[in-house]
Amino acid sequence: MKRKKLNQQNMKNLSGIFVLLLIIQLFTSCAQKGNGELVGVLNREAWYEPQPYGMVFIPAGSYNMGPDDQDVPYAMTAETKTVTVAPFWMDETEITNNEYRQFVFWVRDSIAYKLLGAQIEQYLITQNEYGEDVNPPFINWEEKIRWNEQEQREILNEMFLPEHERFYRRKEIDVRKLNFEYYRIDLKQAGKKYDFENDIRRAWNFDENKYDGEVTDYNYKSPTKGQRIPVKDRSSYIIKDIVNVYPDTLCWMSDFTYSYNEPMARAYFWHPAYDNYPVVGVSWRQARAFCVWRSELLNSYYLESMGEPFVQEYRLPTESEWEYAARGGLKGNMYPWGGYYTQNYKGCYVANFKPMRGAYTPDGGIYMLVVAHFDPNEYGLYDMGGNVSEWTSNAFEEAAYSYTDDLNPDYSYEALPNDPPVRKRKVIRGGSWKDISWYMQCGTRSYEYQDSAKSYIGFRCVRSYLGRDFRDGSEGSQVY
Repeated sequence: MKRKKLNQQNMKNLSGIFVLLLIIQLFTSCAQKGNGELVGVLNREAWYEPQPYGMVFIPAGSYNMGPDDQDVPYAMTAETKTVTVAPFWMDETEITNNEYRQFVFWVRDSIAYKLLGAQIEQYLITQNEYGEDVNPPFINWEEKIRWNEQEQREILNEMFLPEHERFYRRKEIDVRKLNFEYYRIDLKQAGKKYDFENDIRRAWNFDENKYDGEVTDYNYKSPTKGQRIPVKDRSSYIIKDIVNVYPDTLCWMSDFTYSYNEPMARAYFWHPAYDNYPVVGVSWRQARAFCVWRSELLNSYYLESMGEPFVQEYRLPTESEWEYAARGGLKGNMYPWGGYYTQNYKGCYVANFKPMRGAYTPDGGIYMLVVAHFDPNEYGLYDMGGNVSEWTSNAFEEAAYSYTDDLNPDYSYEALPNDPPVRKRKVIRGGSWKDISWYMQCGTRSYEYQDSAKSYIGFRCVRSYLGRDFRDGSEGSQVY
């Protein structure tokens, strides 16, 4: 009798479990159909972009882009134009020596891992979590490099200067080998429309399920580099490049022929005394490579491993973004700090530049100063005028203001090695420690060549904002 009651109880439990499973099955099946109404994809969590470390938010807005003062050198490279800029994040200071050194160390270590992995298997990951082969293999960053162990010293010896090139027999990394290999997607070419017998469309032919059209090949060491080639598939828009990442520390001599600057060349990038000073000697191509690496460091190496959604890529600012950020939301301000003068009411200079002919010291520095030495502008950005000039993403063209759009204006050109120098000019903004005050004005634009590395040019990164145009909840912003 007791066993019979137990069996009846077990049957009731099984029936309850069956009903529960049936309800779960019905619920999950209905989740795909919903109630017949358009409700979107379910179970997507709300996402808000956190503030990136070391960056400030620049809200969307419109402003009068261009000069606020007379064209002192009669350069005639800009005109006044009302434009609108989408919201973005911007580094509050220029990239410092210590921050850029993280990039250099990463490239150095990745080369070391590849050399070690060719002979010691634990330094590379050849299979994924599903047991599938990975080609090319991943670097196993969890395995530490043992630079002083005999076996590893012999493997890594090719990374160092050869004996006859060493100074005082010091064993040093051969910086000529610190090359960063990376890929980028050329969305401008991918989005370009072509005219096929009055049929205007992109390269993909939906009628014949194939690619048509041509694309300019920018790939590093490609036999057809710079030529127009047929679009093969999506890979035609993936561009491979290789850039040496080490700053040109000898720029201090090449920039100033009849000047003694050897102490800066010897110490500026590596000595801890200059850790928080802006990095210089970095070309436009190196700055762009840094942005690509920084994006991958966050998106691929961290957010993806944490199962988090990606964020927009880091990049160099367009010159319209740079000028908009420099103005700090103020109307018609000549300088980033908002006034018409380079001194405050106490007679102290408010930026690092060359105040007088031959006199560099009145502002407190001979060369550049530590970042954030002076007060920030209204957006919280430091050194938007003076200290070092800054690379932007735009190619320099005198008439660019005349034909660029009034919404996020952007003029770019991917210069090739054989292009004439005039095609390799990139816009720089902000003025530097060696410049007169005119170059610090918000509307002043100048240029340098993309492969040039100067002792007075640095950079900072921006990142497009993922979200509403007006983050503070306002309905809009006025033109200023």
